[in-house]
Amino acid sequence: QTRSLGATKGCELDVRWNSLAMRVTCLATCALNQWALDFEGNLARVKSSISTAKRRGARYRVGPELELPGYGCEDHFLELDTTEHSWECLADLLNGDETDEIVCDVGMPVIHRGVRYNCRVFVLNRKILLIRPKLCLANDGNYRETRWFTAWQHQKKVEDHQLPPAIVAMTGQSCVPFGDAALEFLDASLGSETCEELFTPAAPHIQMALSGVEVISNGSGSHHQLR
Repeated sequence: QTRSLGATKGCELDVRWNSLAMRVTCLATCALNQWALDFEGNLARVKSSISTAKRRGARYRVGPELELPGYGCEDHFLELDTTEHSWECLADLLNGDETDEIVCDVGMPVIHRGVRYNCRVFVLNRKILLIRPKLCLANDGNYRETRWFTAWQHQKKVEDHQLPPAIVAMTGQSCVPFGDAALEFLDASLGSETCEELFTPAAPHIQMALSGVEVISNGSGSHHQLR
């Protein structure tokens, strides 16, 4: 709002008052029963979770880490097919109306400039907004992420990521931002970290909070193994 306080020497003096009214939003977090390499089933559960989130009034939906291929793919992450099938699942998701009017934060592997990363892919209205790679990988106990992925080493840096031809044809986007970044909307700012990052001494959410990011999520992939 603009309120005029009169004129001084022919110049009008304005003071702009910022509305301090509380803003409320609805967020949805999803703990899905995903299975390694069950692309069809995993995608169906992702779609179902988005539909449920929208039905309950959510405007942002965050899913598990690596939810499209499943977290426990192990050495199958080294196969190009795993990444390609994940893109096929994302293409299917973008081709429908699931992402209309809701920000969806989806976990999947992405190969950027020849390097494989564990990523969060933000989509809205059938477009990709940002691909955010994991900065710190889990590598103890039954976690061997450094065997399959590389940690993103360039804090606060964003590069252009060339999208696969099928995604380009569907969205009209040739490239999207890839890197350590947050999203700024008209009414809020949104950032994300992934699982292990939460427990590191310099967790990403600390710097995001200090930089004014208002909503910070964490997509996790806790799992078990039978041996």
